[in-house]
Amino acid sequence: MLTKDSLINSKLNLTYQQRDDLIQRLSEKEKEIARYCWEMWGRTNQLEPTQEEWLSKESTQTLMREWTQHPLNEGKVFSDSWRTWLYLAGRGNGKTRSGAEWVRKKVEIDGLMRLALVAPTAADARDTMVEGESGILAHSPPWNMPRYMSSQRKLIWPNGATAHMYSAEEANRLRGPQHEAAWCDELTSWGDLETWDMLLFGLRIGQCPQVLVTTTSKIGHKLLKTIIKDPYTIITHGHTFENASNLHPQFIEHIRKKYEGTRLGRQELEGKYIDEGIGVLWSEEMFQYLDKAPAGLDKIIVSVDPAITSTAEGAETGLVVVGKDSQDNGYVLADHSGHYSPSGWAQKAIDLYKLYRANYIVAETNNGGDMVISTIKNVDPGVKTKKVVATRGKRTRAEPVSMLYEQGRVWHIGKFPKLEEQQVDFNPEDGESPDRVDALVWGMTELIINPNEVKIRYL
Repeated sequence: MLTKDSLINSKLNLTYQQRDDLIQRLSEKEKEIARYCWEMWGRTNQLEPTQEEWLSKESTQTLMREWTQHPLNEGKVFSDSWRTWLYLAGRGNGKTRSGAEWVRKKVEIDGLMRLALVAPTAADARDTMVEGESGILAHSPPWNMPRYMSSQRKLIWPNGATAHMYSAEEANRLRGPQHEAAWCDELTSWGDLETWDMLLFGLRIGQCPQVLVTTTSKIGHKLLKTIIKDPYTIITHGHTFENASNLHPQFIEHIRKKYEGTRLGRQELEGKYIDEGIGVLWSEEMFQYLDKAPAGLDKIIVSVDPAITSTAEGAETGLVVVGKDSQDNGYVLADHSGHYSPSGWAQKAIDLYKLYRANYIVAETNNGGDMVISTIKNVDPGVKTKKVVATRGKRTRAEPVSMLYEQGRVWHIGKFPKLEEQQVDFNPEDGESPDRVDALVWGMTELIINPNEVKIRYL
């Protein structure tokens, strides 16, 4: 007869057909047991790493050699285990379900009595880790359903085991409590990274204190990098598309088209850590060049990002001509950015508008307001214009354009050294305002990116 222990105590790794065949042979009581057997339903990368998997790691082999070579360990057997399981996976991969099932295992199988649940906020701990559709309550069996005491922010199982909920916004709440294990969700969204240190100080009871971190990646995240480099960390990666059968087809198609093949896609879909500077959006490898633009471009725009002053020491006026074809590929046709007087940049923009037979001139008006469009109209009232106003930060506006480059959908018609240097050096977090890049972003956004996705308001 099938028992709970026989199902749970080993990784089954069944194919869909084998699983269906097994279920058909079960009694009703056995089917109820099987329903809550995560080893039967979870993918291999969603299951807790085994001791064998941990010992087979190259870094673990190095730890073993160093341990056995120490004089105090002569004649002893290396029996240590991993301390942190980092489940680094894409959005919608099933990380939360894995975390909830791991907590269940720690209580039901391993007999742990004191656990911690840590989320970016108290609401996240409640709404995702505990009450969510992939959370602990939704996937606990009737015979071992924990009692949820929301006012005290804790779960209590029938055997007395407790799991306390913590917010990463309140690191000091972790200074006193002791735990045998902890589940940390979406660590890269934590507001106070000291929470991690406070948690580790309290993981000091039980035979083998361990922590599971379920999170998407984040470029250049220092704490995530530290955890990855820790030799006592074992890492599981997961791709969003592995869980495609449980996600809406339109969602899959949308994110595939928008993010696949980009750094943001490797981060948000593949769960890969990218060890680059936080501000990096472009690299030299992204630039593609053509001697001339394809004939019959679908649309051409002259994009202007006016400078506040016209002095040689001040910022430049960004003045870039961009176009797109019928397949929504972008082309940078010209860069005439520089130091101009207001009438000077307006005349230059109009000259480019006529030279390239552009559809219209798009101008950013955050600094100059309606005066920007008036300046153009004063030179030539017949020119078509459109003004745009930024309602979000520079990174939010620039990232979708950077992804077009990563996907190989933008070509430069000839080289533009000053523009390309600004793109490679562009760091939205340093407060600088590279006007050539700003003009490029406005133009490509107007041409290709859905304005509703980047929160740009057109007036």
